Amino acid sequence: MAASPPYRQLEEEFRRLHAFRGALATLRWDAAVMMPRGSAEVRGEQLAALETECHAILTSPKVSRLIDRSQANSQGLEDWQLANLREMRRQRDHALAMPNALVARLAKASARAEVQWTEARRTQNFADFAPHLAEVVALTRDRAALLGQHLGLAPYDALVDEFSPGVLTADIDGMFKVLGRRLPMLIRESIELQAVKPSLPITGKFAASKQKALCVEAMKALGFPFDRGRLDESEHPFTEGMAGDLRVTTRFEPNEPFTGLLGALHETGHAMYDLGLPAEWRDQPVGRNRGMALEESQSLLIEMMVVHSRPFLTFLKPLLDKHLGVSGPEWEVENLYRHLTRVHRSSLRADADELTYQAHIMLRFELEQSLLGGDLKAADLPAAWNAAAERRLGLAPANDLEGCLQDIHWAVGQFGYFPAHVLGGLIAIQLWEKLRGDQETLDEELARGDFTGLFAWLRQHVHGVGAKMTVQDLIKEATGRPLSAAPALRYFEAKYLEPR
Repeated sequence: MAASPPYRQLEEEFRRLHAFRGALATLRWDAAVMMPRGSAEVRGEQLAALETECHAILTSPKVSRLIDRSQANSQGLEDWQLANLREMRRQRDHALAMPNALVARLAKASARAEVQWTEARRTQNFADFAPHLAEVVALTRDRAALLGQHLGLAPYDALVDEFSPGVLTADIDGMFKVLGRRLPMLIRESIELQAVKPSLPITGKFAASKQKALCVEAMKALGFPFDRGRLDESEHPFTEGMAGDLRVTTRFEPNEPFTGLLGALHETGHAMYDLGLPAEWRDQPVGRNRGMALEESQSLLIEMMVVHSRPFLTFLKPLLDKHLGVSGPEWEVENLYRHLTRVHRSSLRADADELTYQAHIMLRFELEQSLLGGDLKAADLPAAWNAAAERRLGLAPANDLEGCLQDIHWAVGQFGYFPAHVLGGLIAIQLWEKLRGDQETLDEELARGDFTGLFAWLRQHVHGVGAKMTVQDLIKEATGRPLSAAPALRYFEAKYLEPR
């Protein structure tokens, strides 16, 4: 039997890599949702073994040889295969910068730190978590230096590039400057305007089981496939898995029913992106998402643009009545809309509104660079966080749960991740502006719980593209314009300076 052409052999190697990554996703989900705390060491060994195997595939001489041969004989490849070859080379180049020993050490340290982060939240004792965070920071610093040297980037830029390919710190700084000139005044104006006619408070106690039933029905309406996915609870909402096995989590608060619902629907945005990726490329690099900036754009588009809208709340109101047994003027659509679009300064990023959210990300952007640069020690993070929160948000957290322990990302080594939220929000708004112009009946469809038109547009212009083109090219192709902050400022002013 004749040997497969080099490119076909490459596809097989990356198909195997895809399967290993799926197993890693399931193990990470289990660690956050079901795993006994005492199993952390065992799980760390399992994750490290799989991470090491993935790294070994990418760095093997065989894969490099096949990439070079495929590149030399690329004339017969289709456009998507050429894009796939480019993404294979990109993944290989990233992996070559990382020695196996460092990959394994970071995987084990992150697994331990994740468990200690959960325990620190339970005991409200940051000091016990600090040494584990310090270990992850030190290993990530080594990783960033090696990766930056290999890619010709500054260490922090190399980490950002992993989550938002092609984006540099300078790009993020530029976006902040444009938004920063208008946002502080816009926040003040919105708070003053909303004080004229404040929303009625949402009160009551709502069992987690009832909230989960509400989330499930709303997720089903959006198209989440429960025959290939689950909804569970975890300390921090997240999405793991792939189109054939999607795992979504959220966190329920008994006195605030929208915390769990918004978390679940935000994560459903991630899941629907994964579900909409091109099926024929799904086990190849070109069939993956195009980085976290675009990932976040899809979750923020659902959570902020769709769910925080009068048409969606018109659809949601009967579900609230059905599952939570609520009634009264505070549960009418207009009051719910005022409640959900209320601008307020909060210590918690997960509870932040669209206008103050940027300050939360700027805070993290600043502190993680200080941690990695060595200017800030892990043990000193609580004090530094509180000071930055006072400066950026105008308030200090009541405790570390509302401060430096609120996010899991640094515990698991995800440095360079948070800036993707800045770009994700801008992308979401620019796509939303174009989508609404193209879909003239969108509001009527959302009000009756029909999301087919919404996701058909997203599949055509975003999801179905996979990683075939850069984020910048995708946005220009989808909207006809380069990514900019102008649509976001138009959107914010129309939404939050509306007479009440």
